[in-house]
Amino acid sequence: MVRTLARVLLGVSFGVLVGCAVPGQMTEPMSGQASDQADSGRRDTIPGSTRPPQGMSRGDWLSRVAACHLLRVGQNLDVAVTDSAVIAAADKYGFRVDAIIERSNQLVVEYDSRGSALLDFATESCRQVSDATGMASTLVRFEPNGTLRMHWLRIDGAEIADGFAEKTIGELRRGRAVGLVINSPGGSVFEARKLGRYLRTMGLRTAVDQACTSACIDVLAGGAERYVTPDAKLGIHQSKVPRRFSSHEGGQLYVADAFLYLREMGIDPDVAIAAASVPNNKILLISLSDALQTGLVTDVIERVE
Repeated sequence: MVRTLARVLLGVSFGVLVGCAVPGQMTEPMSGQASDQADSGRRDTIPGSTRPPQGMSRGDWLSRVAACHLLRVGQNLDVAVTDSAVIAAADKYGFRVDAIIERSNQLVVEYDSRGSALLDFATESCRQVSDATGMASTLVRFEPNGTLRMHWLRIDGAEIADGFAEKTIGELRRGRAVGLVINSPGGSVFEARKLGRYLRTMGLRTAVDQACTSACIDVLAGGAERYVTPDAKLGIHQSKVPRRFSSHEGGQLYVADAFLYLREMGIDPDVAIAAASVPNNKILLISLSDALQTGLVTDVIERVE
């Protein structure tokens, strides 16, 4: 992975970000030795720029921001991508785009063949940068002319059957989508959570503008940001327990898995407990206020573009 990244990144001028999402009047690059000099007392001239989080030098923090950018580039093997939290950090902390790219290239060289270590560092960095900026860590794509790419993959009415996750992942990649609109009556919990974890790892968004019930809720939960329209219906109930969980103890484990999955996604796991109380032949509709309160939904929007 790292050697592939080196071919993609080294020597790249990531100009698509300039003037699109990051202010153009940024000061000189703050990478490597330059950032150390800044820590020694050179003043940042960008109005409104902020000191790095406590305990971090500008050089250390630039490495974190660059690692998050590198994660999105590496996941997609595409230099016309970054992370929304990286853009927010560049603005807030006064890092030039070329400084972020330069530091990304340095990270590739420094980690050389230690791909797993770089992946761990980059994943944790995205979490830290997101926390520091208050911006959800989501994938940002650009068109060749530098404008934002807003394409979403739409799936309406399809049952979540065997192979659904891999098929959908393939369509998301081929379409260079930034999110998934999912309206489904549900189906395989295994496939739904497999897809949900992929969406979260890649920083992709999810949305519902018709109806999403049963296992579809697990797909929605996977979005890095999760949108619904005012008329959308969200429904939960007991999942059909697979044969391997057919005992009473197995059924309890199945509920626990649902609880842990939602907690992993940062959603109130009591949603899983509520679902377990509803017979499989009935549906409990979740109000938009409850969906927002539990974190199942992050925002209500008028329509999905």
